[in-house]
Amino acid sequence: MSEIPEDLRFAETHEWVRDDGDGKFTMGITDHAQSEMGEIVMIELPSVGDQFDSGDVVGTLEAVKTAADFYAPLGGKVTEVNESLEDSPEKINQDPYGEGWLVSFESDDGEAVSGLMSAAEYRQHAGD
Repeated sequence: MSEIPEDLRFAETHEWVRDDGDGKFTMGITDHAQSEMGEIVMIELPSVGDQFDSGDVVGTLEAVKTAADFYAPLGGKVTEVNESLEDSPEKINQDPYGEGWLVSFESDDGEAVSGLMSAAEYRQHAGD
């Protein structure tokens, strides 16, 4: 069974969101998603200031055998990217909910976070 922190919300496309307060959020991919991808070897992140709507492609992860886009669970504007992943993308595999976070963003769409799945709902969705 994959690790699924109770304090996060989850998208059907296997991204997680942490509400950091004051309209600020952090996102990444779930433990389930990274384990399905295998060893992640490269990441394409957005730029600070980029804007996106819910469901938009935010960036791309490349693993040894596959590549996959990751999507915005909420609309917003990028305030920070995890630049350490450019040199150490394996952090996503090692610690997807900690050092492997992808993007921080501000959102006026913060109420929409309640529409994302709880840990229990995501556990059922992911089959864990």
